[in-house]
Amino acid sequence: MAEITAQLVKQLRERTGAGMMECKGALVEAKGDLAEAEVVLRKRGITSAGKKASRTTKQGLIGSYIHHGGQLGVMVEVNCESDFVARTEDFIELVHDIAMHIAAADPRFIRKEDVTEDVLNKEREIARARAVLEGKPEKILDRIVEGRIAKFYEEVCLLDQPFVKEATLTVEQLVKTKIAKLGENITVSRFVRFKVGDVAAVESGHGAGGDAIPVAEPAAQ
Repeated sequence: MAEITAQLVKQLRERTGAGMMECKGALVEAKGDLAEAEVVLRKRGITSAGKKASRTTKQGLIGSYIHHGGQLGVMVEVNCESDFVARTEDFIELVHDIAMHIAAADPRFIRKEDVTEDVLNKEREIARARAVLEGKPEKILDRIVEGRIAKFYEEVCLLDQPFVKEATLTVEQLVKTKIAKLGENITVSRFVRFKVGDVAAVESGHGAGGDAIPVAEPAAQ
């Protein structure tokens, strides 16, 4: 039997949206065969989260997280399809985990598509200028810039950030595992992050020093 490595488990999670333990169990049953493990998960009813992505999410919860000492707080709206799922322990835990992650990781946007064109253009300009100063050849500048933009997305977009409690998993992958487990589409609609003392930034409309940004209105479902 092939060794069940963390990388193999990660691959299966990305393909199916199933949880880590479900993926590991399926791989053990399939003797390390990735394709067969996916079949095992499907037989168990743990199918790809992607199939549910177009479903409307009009229920959900507004969760909050206040960091120890009360100097930092987050509110986040996470949506699902039914009130029943919104009240489950798994969904409530997900909302809390996302709020806690936002407090720790300080994202500016929910997803790549939310990054405004002016912000993106500025980052591309900075990335190109850095590459030129580093003496990179002209012919590979575009490739370098796009690589740095991909890294930028990981730093500022909630869904692309590594989850603070398990860095091998992005927040998007975390959400997908819950979609697979709960059987409903789940979306993060908006969040705000407050930090004590950053009043001037809020008044200017730029969030609390980059911390309290009313990020995105609910995406069209």
